[in-house]
Amino acid sequence: MHPTSSAPPPRRRRSLAGRLLAVQVVIVAAVVAGGAVLAYLFTAQRAEDSALQQVTAVARSLADAPTVREAAAGADPSTVLEPYAEQVRADTGVDFVTVMDPHGIRWTHPDPAQIGRPFLGHIDQARAGRTQHETYTGTLGPSVRVVTPVLDDRHRVVALVSAGITVDNITARLRTPLLALVGVAALALALGAAASYLLAARLRRHTHGMDAEELAHLYEYHQATLHSVREGLLLLDREHRVVLCNDAARELLQLDGGAAGLTVGQLDLPDSLRRALESAEPVRDEVHLTAERVVLLNTSPVGPGLGTVVTLRDHTELQGLTGELDTVRDIAAALDAQAHEAANRLHAVVSLIELGRHREAVEFATAELALAQRLTDQVVGAVGEPVLAALLLGKAAQAAERGVDLQLTADSRIDDGVLPDRLTPRDLVTLLGNLIDNAMDAAIENAAHAAPAVHVTARTDDGQLLLRVADTGAGVDPAAADEVFRRGWTTKQHGRGLGLALVAQTARRNGGEVRLAHQDGAVLTVRLPLQRPVGAAR
Repeated sequence: MHPTSSAPPPRRRRSLAGRLLAVQVVIVAAVVAGGAVLAYLFTAQRAEDSALQQVTAVARSLADAPTVREAAAGADPSTVLEPYAEQVRADTGVDFVTVMDPHGIRWTHPDPAQIGRPFLGHIDQARAGRTQHETYTGTLGPSVRVVTPVLDDRHRVVALVSAGITVDNITARLRTPLLALVGVAALALALGAAASYLLAARLRRHTHGMDAEELAHLYEYHQATLHSVREGLLLLDREHRVVLCNDAARELLQLDGGAAGLTVGQLDLPDSLRRALESAEPVRDEVHLTAERVVLLNTSPVGPGLGTVVTLRDHTELQGLTGELDTVRDIAAALDAQAHEAANRLHAVVSLIELGRHREAVEFATAELALAQRLTDQVVGAVGEPVLAALLLGKAAQAAERGVDLQLTADSRIDDGVLPDRLTPRDLVTLLGNLIDNAMDAAIENAAHAAPAVHVTARTDDGQLLLRVADTGAGVDPAAADEVFRRGWTTKQHGRGLGLALVAQTARRNGGEVRLAHQDGAVLTVRLPLQRPVGAAR
């Protein structure tokens, strides 16, 4: 049988925290080792300088001593100077004290066998009357030594004095501080390694053990997801400051510059939307209106006091479709009511015929037909735009069903093809449909004081589309005039307060405006430019 070959297991990549730990340990070790070497060199130099100062002081003190001068002039200097030099050597802690004649022949030495032999080292400067020092290998091994002259009263060199400390002795003096230095270095290395380990452990927890490549890929996926997702996404910290804002959210909220770092209060947002974003309570599928959009808002707190995740969905088209559906539903209900009413009238005509009242039957049928045809002819003749004409006919039927007298004013006139393509049928339905619905509701609520009536004007005037709806309602309190077009404002007990807010938003989106006036009720006027305004958004 052939042995089966198995692929080698994938190499386990070291996590980012592990790599940082290794780098930190190496850096700490290098810094500690470098510091220890520098400290050792500094200490060694200090020890050598201290030894040089010590032997210089001993040699000069001995050269200035009267005993040395007197003995140098005597017949047998060694007899006097040998015990004296040894006593000084023992008292000062140096390794040797040597007194010699000006030619370098020793008079004293720790080893008596070396007395009478030449001094090992350089004495040229000392013979010239100057103190000199050097590190030289003599009979006791390498040593740091000083040679200084002994001068008589006439400043002549009568003898030379040398004092020295061996290099071994200096090294021995370094042993204790060196051991302390090694201990401090080891302790510093241990503390640095422990601190690096704790830091790496914390970093490992935050990075979930991922390495640098995985973190880079995660960041790239994160950025790609944020820029590709169609829902708006905002991340707010505990102070309601924007931490993250993707492209969709920037477009939905119409944020021109970068929003990151700004608080919600610093953003140009409607008051209701700002309050919802700053609320501590979560929000679920709440509808808000911006200048040109209808957005569906959801907020969710993240952790204990960490911040809030905000998602935004564009419901502008869905809201328009919902408005169209409501209009179609109302028209269907009105047509159903009309069909029921027509059936009743047909039964009346049939009954008159059965009773032999043929003339009355013809007059009744003709009158009803003329009334319906007159309204249709008026609307179709004045409004050539098919969407507006159909909407007005449907609203007229609905108004008749609800007992409201809906009339199209005599100055209404819109020819077919006059309205620009950018003014979509959906926007027309939103504008005129909501205005008429609001007017009928207001007129019915005030029916006890005035017969419910709604007057509609639709015409083109001086390069503008004018839509005006007047009702016989109670009107609007002038103090609340600025609040009429705000989301949530309503006079109905169970209303949502979106109709007039959508009208104002749609008008702004098409470069127009809506105004409120009073004349035996409320008068709402929308003006839209037929030509696109300069600088308007496309």
